Amino acid sequence: MSQQDDAVPDSGAEDEAGTALAVSTAADDDSDGAASAGALGDEVPPAAEDADETAGSGDEPRLTVADLELEGEIAADYIEGLLDVADLDGDIDMDVEGDRAVVSVVGATLSELVGRRGEVLEALQELTRLAVHQQTGNRTRMMLDVGGYRQRRRAELAEAGQDAAEEVRRTGQPKKLWPMNPFERKIVHDAVAAAGLRSESEGEEPERRVVVMPVG
Repeated sequence: MSQQDDAVPDSGAEDEAGTALAVSTAADDDSDGAASAGALGDEVPPAAEDADETAGSGDEPRLTVADLELEGEIAADYIEGLLDVADLDGDIDMDVEGDRAVVSVVGATLSELVGRRGEVLEALQELTRLAVHQQTGNRTRMMLDVGGYRQRRRAELAEAGQDAAEEVRRTGQPKKLWPMNPFERKIVHDAVAAAGLRSESEGEEPERRVVVMPVG
């Protein structure tokens, strides 16, 4: 399976519009530079770093449902402000799934907030996590979804993980997949494990990828 086969189709000029929104928001939201790449790396974990192999360090305090609901409310307010600035319509849903708050934006004209392979969505999630962190003082694993993108992507990646596991079981050879972000890698790892095989990640971001290993 190739990277192109799994890529989410582009939607025209969504990258330019969405990226411009993300960049302008970062500048407006944090003029002292805390939203720079360095600050984000130091203060808020990257989108799936907490959802990939490094999840669950055990050093962070366990949040209550009330804490997670508060994170969701802060994130929803922040996203609502972004939508107002961008003059976009969208309904915001908040939920708690496991040990993270989930904020979903649903609307008919939100593809520019997703971008190619979810790149703009990931940037917006990091900005939203930073906004939550600034108000609560806690690192957050809040997840942002737009237009059901993550749900669709999860199904695609789970199928890709299952297909890779079947190929490795048949050939007995390791299978190296295409570069993925940590959110995507976690889904593939889970699918491979469910198929009874082992997988690991190799490489450095943004070229880090899953390798499915044969038994033994």
